[in-house]
Amino acid sequence: MPEYRRLHVTLVGDICIVRFRDQKIIEDISIQEWGQELLSLVDVDNRQKILLNFTGVEFLSSAALGKLLTLNARVRARSGSLKLCGIRPEIYEVFQITKLNRVFEIYNDESEALSAF
Repeated sequence: MPEYRRLHVTLVGDICIVRFRDQKIIEDISIQEWGQELLSLVDVDNRQKILLNFTGVEFLSSAALGKLLTLNARVRARSGSLKLCGIRPEIYEVFQITKLNRVFEIYNDESEALSAF
């Protein structure tokens, strides 16, 4: 598995678990790298089951949300499944306001999300 700058990637069976190295995902260059690394999981590594664990992420910009939507579309186009977990209440509020909580499958913790695959 390749080494990622912005992501920490582990596998549990055929499920790819992604944790984020940055606490604040707000700078444009970071978001570009972050987005490219996420998309390479699908396009290069052919991962179909991806769990994004946001534990430790304190802030997520709207540009990062756009990358998540792109990733979700890419995963779905390959008949895959994308799930999110560990989102702080203040970040989850943004998902609610933008109605993205209806787009993404969001779970409280990693074990709950893993069992949902």
